[in-house]
Amino acid sequence: MFIQRTTTIFVFFLLASSLQIIASAQQTTPPDDSKPQTQNPPAGTTEKPKDIEPKALGTPVPASIDKNAQDKNAGTSNDRLFFALPNFLTLQNASQVPPLTSGQKFNVVFRSSFDPVQFAWYGFLSGISQAENSEPGFRQGAEGYAKRYGAAFADGTIENFITSAVFPSILHQDPRFFQSGKGSFAHRSEYAVSRIFVTRTDSGKSQFNYSEVVGSALSAAISTNTYHPRAFITTRFDPTTDTLTYVHNQSDRTLSNTLSVWGSQVGYDTITIVVKEFWPDIHRKLVHKHDGDAAPISGSNP
Repeated sequence: MFIQRTTTIFVFFLLASSLQIIASAQQTTPPDDSKPQTQNPPAGTTEKPKDIEPKALGTPVPASIDKNAQDKNAGTSNDRLFFALPNFLTLQNASQVPPLTSGQKFNVVFRSSFDPVQFAWYGFLSGISQAENSEPGFRQGAEGYAKRYGAAFADGTIENFITSAVFPSILHQDPRFFQSGKGSFAHRSEYAVSRIFVTRTDSGKSQFNYSEVVGSALSAAISTNTYHPRAFITTRFDPTTDTLTYVHNQSDRTLSNTLSVWGSQVGYDTITIVVKEFWPDIHRKLVHKHDGDAAPISGSNP
């Protein structure tokens, strides 16, 4: 289906354009705010220094300190990839957050799937599909665009709910991605890719990622074989022979297409999770560059 193919190409381009930023920023690690600090008593007093208690689990952390702007109360994030696309299931510091309840899993997926940015995102992808005449069974014109838009929105929403809410709730798996943030580029990339196949359970143990692998296969089967175009017949008139030719257009509802969509979806999720691993580095680099450009030049005349 077009959404998997188009978004895969787009994210490949996005990832390639970010490699230079990643390479220069990967050595920069966020400050470790998890260590308790101590305060010295004023001179001349005998009071023992008191340890500042670390923030209790569930206490919100200011965005200026927590680079992911994590919402510790919900165990999710308020972060956005490239300041736009919802990235609510990506967190740092895996050991410092509680497991999500089934209700929280569904709530965060709902919040992400129906975020206003998603409506514009699917509109953009549908426009590309319309220009390429992807899935010609949808035809052209306003009706064709509407069908492509509806299919794109349904594809993404079904896949998000099955892999991040339905299966994780049934299997008690954690749908969140916990960034590593340490090591070389190759090590961190390897870690990110491995999260497609290995996830953690609600109890904190490692387990095969049935939610992603099996869930994406199920979502591909549902979407491909329900509302995507069936086989159809079109006619073509040849004025040179004054004959009408009937053209058979193959159905998209086939096993081979379902497997292709499944592979495309897993590939797209793999690329996306690598971007998520390095997004804090990219974010810091972009913010520091912006702050540097905005800083006044020392000694300049008003």
